[in-house]
Amino acid sequence: MEILTNDRLIRRNARIGQICSIAGLIVLGVGLYISFARPELFAISLVSLLVGFGLSQIGIYFGNRWGKRPRPDQQLNEALKGLDGRYSLYHYTTPTSHLLVGPAGVWVLMPRQQGGTITYDEAKKRWQQKGGNWYLKIFAQESLGRPDLEIGSELDAISRFLAAHLEEDKVPEVNAALIMTNDTCEVDADNAPAPTLEARKLKDFIRKTAKGKPISLDLVKEIQQSVAGEN
Repeated sequence: MEILTNDRLIRRNARIGQICSIAGLIVLGVGLYISFARPELFAISLVSLLVGFGLSQIGIYFGNRWGKRPRPDQQLNEALKGLDGRYSLYHYTTPTSHLLVGPAGVWVLMPRQQGGTITYDEAKKRWQQKGGNWYLKIFAQESLGRPDLEIGSELDAISRFLAAHLEEDKVPEVNAALIMTNDTCEVDADNAPAPTLEARKLKDFIRKTAKGKPISLDLVKEIQQSVAGEN
């Protein structure tokens, strides 16, 4: 499997995460100091706390994606290790963060680091996280959010990219999968609108998909050449 990674973007965003995290702690500290030492400056203290919290959340967002090791791209590399040379895995080099192209088709991979049990509520049309570390949920980890909304946006971006580079009758269906990279995570979401699975099951899932509904190697190569031409 060929792996192409935008290392420059990773280094830049990791640095942004570090700066925001440190700045957030400093501003939070200033806000707390003012709240105790100068209670009459409550408004300033409140603004400082809000700004500090906001910077901390930005730091968490960038840190989880680009600063924390193993990074999501590294976890996907490990999960897919062993796929043959017909596959190419692209990190931060296409309109979506993680893209897999090969006989199994075109797959947008969306890694998530939440622990606990991941389920899908059909009534609410939302993925849900049950259990997991409550401290991480509040202070050091993003919420699971609305992957369904993000999936639609990512699929649209890649579909438009392929439509601009391939003949109309050659544009393949683009798929997306939600990949849980936390080793402690269990998934019970067979009813989800997009495949949702633990990272350890990803390689077998891709191989099974390639056997059941493969795309031609000629088209695979054409897509890979189109993506490579943009980098």
